[in-house]
Amino acid sequence: MKIKLLGTLTADLGGTTWTPSAAKHRQVLALLALRAGHTVPMWELIDELWGDSPPRSAQATLQTYVMQLRRAITAAGVKSGTECRVKEILATTHGGYVLNVCPGYVDALEHESLAAAGLAAARRGDHPRASELLKQAISLWRGTALADVSQGPPLKVETLRLKESGLSVLETSVAVDLASGHTAEVLSRLTELTARYPMHERFHLQLMVTQYQVGRIWQALETYRRLHTRLVTELGLEPSEAVRDAHQRMLRRDPTLTLDVVGNGGAVVRGESPFGQLRST
Repeated sequence: MKIKLLGTLTADLGGTTWTPSAAKHRQVLALLALRAGHTVPMWELIDELWGDSPPRSAQATLQTYVMQLRRAITAAGVKSGTECRVKEILATTHGGYVLNVCPGYVDALEHESLAAAGLAAARRGDHPRASELLKQAISLWRGTALADVSQGPPLKVETLRLKESGLSVLETSVAVDLASGHTAEVLSRLTELTARYPMHERFHLQLMVTQYQVGRIWQALETYRRLHTRLVTELGLEPSEAVRDAHQRMLRRDPTLTLDVVGNGGAVVRGESPFGQLRST
């Protein structure tokens, strides 16, 4: 069974799609898939479906949804000729339910596994392996996570977590490729990323410093100016200390200004001052 969450929701068994169409069934499936192999308590599923206003019949209704998901899995198995024990795949446990699917068959969980392995390789200084793993993780994204799934409180938290994880992987992938000398390719990627995320400071810092390193000082200063204008105009905030520091060092033509790959999954500026905390707006 394969379940995809990093974009629109799809569920497949033996080549047969069994993605539920009803909104609440999709919520239940998405939350169970994100916790594949682990029990999701009934209270959390009820919170996802109805928030602070569950009906008196919430528990019975949830049981009905689970039964209908099991029927869909069974039908997909019959159609594809895949033998499955549905009550073992979508099992009832003490106080909740568990979807017994290998994490490698849920794209969001596979993304996290590849990202962790890529970050570990980056910390070891194995940049080619890190780049390969991180690009595999990036390739799993097909759009916004759970783009067509209604979201209660638990799924909203999960969606934000997945978004931050995806951005962290992009940041580290860029830093690793820069450390490997793929400057031209990375400049193109960073130009796209800063356009897609116009107030994301880390991408802008990476682009600024890379432009500076290849002698495009005026472009680096223009990148800073655009970020500064957007942050001040739209959020009433100045850029972070790290970005402002990099800008000042560019104005001084500081030859020590460069980027490095670090264990926290981002990039740091080498030189007089440490890399401060950046906002990921």
